[in-house]
Amino acid sequence: MYRPICSLTRILAFSCAPLIAAAQRPDLPLKHAPQPTNAAISASDLMTRLYIFADDSMMGREVGTQYHLKATDYIEREVRRMGLVPGGDSGTYFQNLPVFGHGIAPNSSLTIDEKKFSVPADYIPRDNSLFGGKVRSIDGAQVIYGGVFAPPGDTSQLLSPSQAAGKVVLFTVPNGPDGKPIVQGYRQPLTAHYRNAAAIAVAALDGFNQDERKALLEPSMAPAQNTGIALPGFFYVSPAMADAMLGASVSSAQRGAVGKTIHGSIAFDSVHVPARNVIAILPGSDPKLKNQYVAIGAHNDHIGFNASPVDHDSLRAFNAVVRPRGEDDPERAARPEEEAKIRQILDSLRKIHPARLDSIYNGADDDGSGSVAVLEIAEAFAKSEQKPKRSILFVWHAGEEEGLWGSEYFTDHPTVPRDSIVAQLNMDMIGRGGPQDEKGGGPGYLQLIGSRRLSTELGNIVEAVAKTEPTKFHFDYTYDANGHPEQYYCRSDHYEYARYGIPITFFSTGGHRDYHQVTDEPQYIDYDQLARVTTLVHDVALRLANLDHRVVVDKPKPDPKGRCVQ
Repeated sequence: MYRPICSLTRILAFSCAPLIAAAQRPDLPLKHAPQPTNAAISASDLMTRLYIFADDSMMGREVGTQYHLKATDYIEREVRRMGLVPGGDSGTYFQNLPVFGHGIAPNSSLTIDEKKFSVPADYIPRDNSLFGGKVRSIDGAQVIYGGVFAPPGDTSQLLSPSQAAGKVVLFTVPNGPDGKPIVQGYRQPLTAHYRNAAAIAVAALDGFNQDERKALLEPSMAPAQNTGIALPGFFYVSPAMADAMLGASVSSAQRGAVGKTIHGSIAFDSVHVPARNVIAILPGSDPKLKNQYVAIGAHNDHIGFNASPVDHDSLRAFNAVVRPRGEDDPERAARPEEEAKIRQILDSLRKIHPARLDSIYNGADDDGSGSVAVLEIAEAFAKSEQKPKRSILFVWHAGEEEGLWGSEYFTDHPTVPRDSIVAQLNMDMIGRGGPQDEKGGGPGYLQLIGSRRLSTELGNIVEAVAKTEPTKFHFDYTYDANGHPEQYYCRSDHYEYARYGIPITFFSTGGHRDYHQVTDEPQYIDYDQLARVTTLVHDVALRLANLDHRVVVDKPKPDPKGRCVQ
């Protein structure tokens, strides 16, 4: 599931926490021998698929990497084996996204009074073209001091935008409790406020540690937007470079003080990187209705791997006590009274197996569970003798973790007519939901989000189908409440369909200690629960596909270009 507000970099995700942890289900095997799958939706089939899809060899399936290609190749092989119709580009199962990696160009350099400043010792640029525009030239621009900016910041105490036009605006920032400059929260607000500046420089480079600097230097990814809007450049500078830019000590500078002229450029090289949706179609059996589609989706990507391994069991024990919702809980150190609980869990695990280092975010639940469920549903439909009246559109979206890239691109550039999609059923993290994960959790626990936000009928159909299932489902609508702080309605792929007025339902068994952690592995999935949810989504899709009318939209449609509001 997409996290809208991320820490500086995933590589630092555990730097503030003791590495202490435990397995939830030590009785389950760490490996599972693949078995042939069949038409019936089953826990064993789902286990086979997930141990392939979330294996260490997939290296976290991060979009933009060869491992994303490997994961999507697996999905493509499966739907081709099933005999589904390609629904992607040019008769293939793939829809390629225009995603580019942006790295600092070797010819980037800045000079002040003939003194050359270098990356990363003196400054580190950030690529503002990711915001969709072309970055202005910095060569020959004059420096001006903008003041002290503390995010989110009161801009009324800063240099006016008109004074900054065409100049390199230099800002200083407050120090944190450690005495070093606070390093987050500058780029977007300053870029938005000083749109006509040549560039924005923030004297905060000394606030970044070595790992953070390394992360800033790594290429960044973003879809091509081509808005054509000119944007200022952005870079962090050292105190020495800040002084050189002003030609005087920045610590005593007054707002509006004019400095030196900068020569050179901040340039980035862009290369197309792998990012692709997988799309397959089961044609409907009714001559009139087969041109309408029930869409079923999940996201095929996760967040890659860590540069530095951690002890898997130690981390899991720590999160069981301190961060029971994984990344959705803030990072903090364990309190003294918590350390004993953590040690007790860890000691019990050490009796079962030795310590094991881990660096891969397998994403077994997020969203390996949803991805293999879509495959299992696809095989059930493909091998059924009686096909549904409407067509079924299967889409495994790319880049959900980066900000819903694949679902946004697909709904903006659909490979079937957008208004032919009658509903979309999205699954993200559907493999857990036990009492140790969610309050009130257990067999049949399921969160429903958005099911009545556009169509009362769709919500009623989901509940009616659930009553026919062997499982007694307990639907939790807590996270569907307007204004809920977790904002789940806006955080997964279903919203990109809903913004166009397509009724959706988001199915999830909720969060847990392994969310966005290297511990999200296949051995912790409840495969019986995963099979129950998969069966329900299949049966809801079948009911929608065979309706004698299109699902009624009786609620206001959002602005497809507006901001999501839950």
